[in-house]
Amino acid sequence: MITPPSQDKDFPYWLVLAGGLGAYLMYRVVADDLYAQVLSTLSRGIGMTIFVTLVAFALASFFGLLLAVGTMSRFIVFRQLARFYIEIIRGIPMIVLLLYVAFVFGPALVHFWNWIAEGLGFDPIRTRDFSLMWRAIIALMIGYSAFIAEVFRAGLLSVDEGQIEASKALGLSGWHRFRFIVFPQAFRTIMPPLGNDFIAMIKDSSLVSVLGVSDIAQLGKVTAAGNFRYFETYNVVALLYLVMTVSLSLLLRRLERRMRSKYP
Repeated sequence: MITPPSQDKDFPYWLVLAGGLGAYLMYRVVADDLYAQVLSTLSRGIGMTIFVTLVAFALASFFGLLLAVGTMSRFIVFRQLARFYIEIIRGIPMIVLLLYVAFVFGPALVHFWNWIAEGLGFDPIRTRDFSLMWRAIIALMIGYSAFIAEVFRAGLLSVDEGQIEASKALGLSGWHRFRFIVFPQAFRTIMPPLGNDFIAMIKDSSLVSVLGVSDIAQLGKVTAAGNFRYFETYNVVALLYLVMTVSLSLLLRRLERRMRSKYP
């Protein structure tokens, strides 16, 4: 049997190459007025990209955990409903889901709200009052919750059955077993793929530009359409996304190594 070499001991030549590429692009930003102008414009979209990603991922993680628990429920109705949701949503492309939520689900939700508000005596709202940013967040939440649910399910199932039986023997309730025994042990298994999903969401958040949300990708598209310098503009767009994703990837890798050394 061939034992693969430990990647943790490899010198990160890839990081040196990536750093060199990033340094070159940063030099162009400093030395070239066009790059500097593009960066100044796109920097206004960084906050939107981060906000959309953080809110959508937090909601997707919460809903994904509920779905994972649902797939493991002792009630067949909950198990089948959770499995139905996961399999259907995972089969829909994110761009299709984004457009569906924005132009089908969103107006339907406004109509439903107005129907309730009319009975309660509240003023109705218009479809345009439901911002496209929040429709995009809901779409990302729905799409990623199905994938995150499988991550949580795999992590929860990785906990040794003997640990659960021991906690039952100690008289712990279901909630306390989950909080103090199951989830802390499952988190070590969950964290790496969950981190990968977060990085993937940062990249997929660029899809919200199709709705006109002013994130990095949308501002890059508008800037390129105005100055016709697509090469320079999308170099800066790529640089901004790379800085976020590579930095987060390195942070997660370091956290994984610390957890492996602390909890072997």
